[in-house]
Amino acid sequence: MIRRIVALALLLWMLGFALFMLALPKPADPGARTDGIVVPTGAAGRIARGLDLLEHGRARRMLVTGTAPGVTRADLARVAGHAATIACCVDLGAEAVDTRSNAEETAAWVRARGYRSIRLVTSNWHARRAALELGPALGDEVSVLVDGVEAQPTLTQAFNEYNKLLLRRLVLWGERLR
Repeated sequence: MIRRIVALALLLWMLGFALFMLALPKPADPGARTDGIVVPTGAAGRIARGLDLLEHGRARRMLVTGTAPGVTRADLARVAGHAATIACCVDLGAEAVDTRSNAEETAAWVRARGYRSIRLVTSNWHARRAALELGPALGDEVSVLVDGVEAQPTLTQAFNEYNKLLLRRLVLWGERLR
């Protein structure tokens, strides 16, 4: 009996992982406008996508959350280009150290500006968990447009992200039951 339960749980996990990988979030409509753009630091392509959207008028400002302490706009401009856009319209958040604190830093930024909508620009394999963390932090009054940046995670990254997503969903579900 125990073996069957373990086998069923493993089968469900594998099917869930396959679905997770087959249905990674895609880039959002590039024409969609939001009040702000939020880009957690991490994999390549995120900041470039956010800056491109910002320069095309798809939001008023952009937050890069989770930057290393001491990183300045000038540092970012040296690496990413877009110096004028960064100088006028990009905020750097250095308080976050993980996805959950990215959400908290983002929520404070959104509240301070009175924004009602944001575009979350992050790697496609990270987008679901980042959005999951943003939900409770922002509440129902702020809409989140998920913009998955195409990326090719390693198998280890994908397994880790899927497991983190499952565990976080369980924790949030348990918190709602209390």
